[in-house]
Amino acid sequence: MSHKGNRRKFFKESLKSTLCLAGGITAVSSCNANPVISGQYPVIVSTWDNARANKAAWDALALGNALDAVEAGARIPEADPKDMSVGYGGRPDRDGHVTLDACVMDHLGNYGAVTYLKNIMHPVSVARKVMEETPHVMLSGAGALQFALDQGFTTQNLLTDEARIEWEEWKVTSTYEPKINIELHDTIGIMAIDHAQNLSGACTTSGLGYKMAGRIGDSPVVGAGLFVDNDVGAATATGMGELVLKTLGSFLIVELMRQGATVAEACKEAVMRIINKQDYNELQVGFIAIDKQGRIGAYAIQSGFVYTVTTASGTDLIEVNSYI
Repeated sequence: MSHKGNRRKFFKESLKSTLCLAGGITAVSSCNANPVISGQYPVIVSTWDNARANKAAWDALALGNALDAVEAGARIPEADPKDMSVGYGGRPDRDGHVTLDACVMDHLGNYGAVTYLKNIMHPVSVARKVMEETPHVMLSGAGALQFALDQGFTTQNLLTDEARIEWEEWKVTSTYEPKINIELHDTIGIMAIDHAQNLSGACTTSGLGYKMAGRIGDSPVVGAGLFVDNDVGAATATGMGELVLKTLGSFLIVELMRQGATVAEACKEAVMRIINKQDYNELQVGFIAIDKQGRIGAYAIQSGFVYTVTTASGTDLIEVNSYI
């Protein structure tokens, strides 16, 4: 389909979404438009099918706050060797090294991040330490590793046999072709509103599989992979990080919400900023956002993007049917 054809489809779906949203979640789903979850809190929302992460985050809310929740949630895929896009078991770069990026942001606007971190199971917890124990926002590479060791973290080999075998097979052709909605770039972004109606967020990833050594994506960059403003809401991104970095999509979404856009409208506009300037036909970016009242919306470039929501009523996996 041409870009013009895609644009026509977008505006058709946008109109349908606008008509459906007044009817609530049932009407939205039946209209194949952008699902919007009615406002409530506490609430946990994460990219992709991350029910286990949401469960850990929800449990953490009982004893702590939104920041504790998102850290606890992000640690689940970080420690899961079957999740080959985050932490332990993540796909390596083209040189065979698993390198990790992560960030956290709290309701006060504090932010901590690590990039190009090796041999540490939980980069999201190191990022929180950067936020709380240093005067800095981001530490990278060897410096981030030394800081983690100074904080009591221990090293381990993060390259599993499964990831190593895939990497060895990839080296036969060395063809670099990230594909839509496969586990080459399915970062977890997770956001929470706690009982005090405060927001926090976290994002963690092993980045693009077989990336060039030293590549950093959107996940640890403030305003790109994650942004939180406690007066307005929060947003996070997943997919091809280079596209998000060029538009600072998460910051854009929160700012549009500040100016009066709904969560759905803001996420759509962030996608439009990408497709108006980039060749996106073989790439995916998905955004989810939550406002101060706990209303959730999402939008994506391509089909196949899902997110997970947990409230007192339970956990639901939501398919995003609004895309270009």
